[in-house]
Amino acid sequence: MSIVAIKNAIAKLVSRDPENAPLLTNDAANSQSNDANNSYLSASTSDEERGKLEDKRQERRGGLFGSVDPRLMSDLIIGLSDGLTVPFALTAGLSSLGDSKLVITGGFAELISGAISMGLGGYLGAKSESDYYHAEVSQEKRKFYNNTNLINHEIEDILLEINPNFSDETIVSFIKDLQKTPELMVDFIIRYGRGLDEPAENRQFMSAMVIGGGYFAGGFVPLIPYFFLEQVGTGLLVSVILMSITLFWFGFVKASISMSDTCTLARKISEGAQMLAVGGMAAGAAWYMVKLIG
Repeated sequence: MSIVAIKNAIAKLVSRDPENAPLLTNDAANSQSNDANNSYLSASTSDEERGKLEDKRQERRGGLFGSVDPRLMSDLIIGLSDGLTVPFALTAGLSSLGDSKLVITGGFAELISGAISMGLGGYLGAKSESDYYHAEVSQEKRKFYNNTNLINHEIEDILLEINPNFSDETIVSFIKDLQKTPELMVDFIIRYGRGLDEPAENRQFMSAMVIGGGYFAGGFVPLIPYFFLEQVGTGLLVSVILMSITLFWFGFVKASISMSDTCTLARKISEGAQMLAVGGMAAGAAWYMVKLIG
């Protein structure tokens, strides 16, 4: 990794659209290189070439799901995972009492309270994340105004962690470039030294809605058969079949999203089977315990 690559990273950091940030080039490094395959984006790039590069960026981002905030995808998976297991186990347990109306009433009560609880948990978790981020930013700003040398040493340590072979000239040149924009020095330390990204402004609200909504959507699935079938036993059987299909496909799709192109078909099937096993064991244990107590 060279100073050119790090400058490119900083250019993306300050760009409004990180994916489309222009790359910085180093003419001196290019003149010394004999590798004909090293090329950089220039201002003379044709519209057709830019279009091809954008298509490649879209592929690297993972298509449809790559454009979604990974944090929201994580929240959705958390909400759906709990929603597909806990309410399913409860409705299976209540079905052993032999009353469809009781299953629906108890299931809805748990579903609503669980969705609210999960949503509040998501809100508080996102708020803590945001508070921690802003506290780290404030701390680094105080360091900058109180002791600029300390900030310089922090940046030097980060660069040496990236590549211990960086020369002193490279590090000094990079720090001087950063010093032209003081805010950039703090942003660099926060992102590459602390590993933190600034949370979205509406992160708390979105996290609460996605986790709570995912829990409600997942938990509503096992209740559907009881609305249309009078016999509790038949409703339980249909609910088990429906949830078996849902749990398997949820695990399958979750693996596809989480691991993208690196996930093999066998791994996706394995993840689906694991999700089915977890939900099945929870539902079976709940049904048996309620039946035993009743």
